[in-house]
Amino acid sequence: MKKGHMKARCSKTKRIKNTILGAAKDPYNIIVIILLLTLGYLILVPLFEMIHSTFFVSFSDLRHMSGAQEGDFTLHHWRRVFNSPGTATALPRQVSNSLMYTPFRNSLFLGINVASISVILGSLMAWIMIRTDLPGKKLLSVIMIIPYMLPTWTISLMWLTVFRTGTRGGMPGFLAGMGLQAPNWLAYGPFPIIVVMSLSGFGSTYLLVSGALSSVNSEVEEMASIMGAGKVRLLKKITFPLVLPAMLSGFILSFASAMGSFSTPHLLGARVGYDTIATMLVSSIRNRNLSTGYIITIVLIIIVAVAVFVNQKMIGLRRSYATIMGKGTRTTPLALGKAKYPLFVFLAVFLTITVGIPMFVLLLDTVMLVPGVYALSNFTLHYWIGERGGIELFAGMPGVFRHPWFWRSFRTTILLTVCVAVIGMFAGQFLGYVCTRGRGRLSGKILEQCAFLPYMIPSVTFGALYLEMWIEPRWIIPSLYGSFALLVLICVVNGLPSASRAGTANMMQIGYDLEEAASIQGASFLRRFRKIVLPLAKPGFLTGFILIFMSTITTLDLIILLMSSEVTTLSYLVFSFSESGESAHASVLSAFMFLLVLATYLISIKIGKVDLAAAYGGSSGGGKGK
Repeated sequence: MKKGHMKARCSKTKRIKNTILGAAKDPYNIIVIILLLTLGYLILVPLFEMIHSTFFVSFSDLRHMSGAQEGDFTLHHWRRVFNSPGTATALPRQVSNSLMYTPFRNSLFLGINVASISVILGSLMAWIMIRTDLPGKKLLSVIMIIPYMLPTWTISLMWLTVFRTGTRGGMPGFLAGMGLQAPNWLAYGPFPIIVVMSLSGFGSTYLLVSGALSSVNSEVEEMASIMGAGKVRLLKKITFPLVLPAMLSGFILSFASAMGSFSTPHLLGARVGYDTIATMLVSSIRNRNLSTGYIITIVLIIIVAVAVFVNQKMIGLRRSYATIMGKGTRTTPLALGKAKYPLFVFLAVFLTITVGIPMFVLLLDTVMLVPGVYALSNFTLHYWIGERGGIELFAGMPGVFRHPWFWRSFRTTILLTVCVAVIGMFAGQFLGYVCTRGRGRLSGKILEQCAFLPYMIPSVTFGALYLEMWIEPRWIIPSLYGSFALLVLICVVNGLPSASRAGTANMMQIGYDLEEAASIQGASFLRRFRKIVLPLAKPGFLTGFILIFMSTITTLDLIILLMSSEVTTLSYLVFSFSESGESAHASVLSAFMFLLVLATYLISIKIGKVDLAAAYGGSSGGGKGK
C-alpha cells in the first residue's frame, strides 16, 4: 500500500515537472515573461519610485525644511498639498487651495464637459456616417477626423488667431483686426478650453463608435423595422445598447485626455489665471518643487484609474448581445428621405465652421504683417522665408524656414517620429498577436492589461514619471535626461495602448488554423510567425505606423518636461514661439505641421488603404490620445 502510494506521488511529481518544463520551452510563455518584465520595468518601476520619493526628504527640500536631513521620512509634502498650515504670508489651506483644490475643481469641470460633448457629437456623427444613406460620405468621413489628427494646441492657436483680444498681451486676433472686439470669456478661460478639446475629442469617439457600428450586422435592425419599430425605437433598443461599450470608452478617453491636458489649458487659460492639475504639475516641476509635482501626478493617475475602472465595470456588467450571423456582416443604410440633403448641408456647414474657417484664418495670419489690414502691401511671406532684420516686428526675427532652430527641430521631429513609428508598429503587432492568441489564458489577460497601463497615465504625468526615472544613471544604463533616446523610449511606451489595439484588431482577422497546420508539420514558432503571420498582417502594419506617426509628430504634453537646449521638436518650438509672443511664427509652424500630417494621412489612404476606424473598432477598451 505504502509502495503504491509512493509510486503515485513520484508519478504526480514527474507529471508536474514535465508540465513546468513544457511550459518553459513554449515560445509563447517565454515571450509573455519577457514582455511582462519589460513593461513592468518601464511603467511600474518609475511609478513606484515616484511615489517613494514623496515620502522622503531630498537635497532640494533642505532649503525650506529646517532641521531635516536628506533621506529622512516625512509627510511634509503631502500636508503642504492637501492641508497647508498658515504662515506669515498665507492663510491656512491657502497654499493647498492654489496647488490642489482649485485646479482639481477646474480639471474635473473640464473633463466632464469635454467628455460629454465629445461622446454625444462623435456618436451622432458616427451613426450618420455609417448607418444612413447620407450623400458625400466618402469626402465627409475624411474631413471628419481632421480634428482628431490635429493636436489640441494647434486648435488652440487657431482659436486665438480668431478671438485673441490683444488686451491680454500679444498681437490682436482676426476679429480684433476687423474692429470686432471679442469678450475675454470667449477668448480665454473655461469656455474656449472646453470647445477646443471637444473638437479634438469627438474625433476619437467617432472612430470608436464607427468601428463598433461597422462590425454590427444591420439585419437585426432590419428585422425590428419589419416588425414595426420606428427609427427612434431602433436607436434606443438596438443600436444604442450595441455601441454602448464604444461610447463609454470614448467618454473615458476624452475625460482622461482633458484631465491630463497641459497645452490647451495653458494657452487659453494662463492669461486669466485659470489653473488645472496639469498646468500646476508642470509649474511645480519647472520650479523644482518635485515632490509637490509628483503628488499632483499621483492624484491625476488615481482619478483616471478610477474612471477607467468604472468604465470597465459598466461594460462588464452590461447584458451581452450576440449579433454574429451565419453570413458575413452586412450593412444596409437607413433611408433619410427628405432630411438627406438638409443634413448634408448642416454637416458641411459644421465642418466648415469648426475646421475650414479656423484653418483658413490661421493660414491668413501667416501672410499678414498686421492682422485685419487687407491692403496688398500688408501681405508678406516674411514669416515663412524672410531674412533676419527684414521687418521691425518681433525684433526683426527671420522667417520660420530661416530660423536657426527650425531645421534642427525638424530633423529631430522627423527622426523621432520615424523611429517611434517603426518600433511601435512592430511592438504593437507583436503585442496584438500575443494578446489575441492568449485571450483564453491568464497570461494573455495580464499582458493585455499591462499594455493598457500607459493609457491610465495622462501624457504630462508620464513625462514627469520618466523625468524622475532617468534623471540619474540606473544600473548599467546612463542618465538619459535631455537625450534623444529618452524621447524615443517614452513615445514608444506611451503609444503602446494605441499600437497594441491596432495590432489586436489586425491579428483577430488572422485565423489560427494555418498556424496549427504548420505546427503539426513541425514548423517552429519563429518560422510560423515569419512565413504565415507577418505576410497576412502586412495591411495592419501600415495602419499602426500611421496611427503612431500622426500622434508622435505633434506630441507636446508628453515631452514638454523632457526638452533640453540640445533636443527640441517642432511642437515644442511652436509652444516656445507662442510663449514669447511671436504669434505669427507660431501660426506658420502650426500650419506647416498641419499640412504635413494631412498630407501623410491622405497619401496613406490613397496608397495603403488605411482605415483608422477599423483599427479603433478592434477593441472597445478605449485608448489614449495625447
